[in-house]
Amino acid sequence: MKRSLEKLLEELRKINPDFRVISTESVVVSEWVRWKCMFGCKAFGKHLNCPPFVPPVEETRKLLKCYKTAVIARFEAKPDYSQPPEHIHHFLMETLKEFYDRMFEMERVAYLSGYYKAFALYALPCPYCDPCVAEKLENIDQDPKRYCKFPHKVRPAMEGAGIDVFQTVRNAGYDLDVLASPTDKILFYGLLLLE
Repeated sequence: MKRSLEKLLEELRKINPDFRVISTESVVVSEWVRWKCMFGCKAFGKHLNCPPFVPPVEETRKLLKCYKTAVIARFEAKPDYSQPPEHIHHFLMETLKEFYDRMFEMERVAYLSGYYKAFALYALPCPYCDPCVAEKLENIDQDPKRYCKFPHKVRPAMEGAGIDVFQTVRNAGYDLDVLASPTDKILFYGLLLLE
């Protein structure tokens, strides 16, 4: 039996108390976002939750039409200052794992609450394996995810799927600016689609 949205939100707050409910119409999808991943991110082609291994932008638009409600969840990062910030993945590795695990748990709780279409999208490259199988394989075929050690947990990075995280987060009522220094407060945002 499907729980009311209010009951579900109570359960989700136990996992991560900082989130906002939005309409999926507030989720902004743009081609330029994926291009920034392809031409600007050191992790491009190195993680199975990032391009070119995630569906194209048009598929993201189609996916969002299957939902009316979403949750934008905010997480505060705890960087590992023993790692150089230019190695962003290692600088944020442990906190990224926690973020991914919480988003996965939010999706799982929603699913078990009767929201069987629940689907989470994360941010940044997947932290579960270092290096990711995408970096280790010389020739990756059309189904690289079959080599993944955590296929049940890995979800697309929002930016890799073409979601303008900055505008979407602002549409949810959060303030979000570009970080100018690795000592600035780092926040992660995840998207949980509900129906």
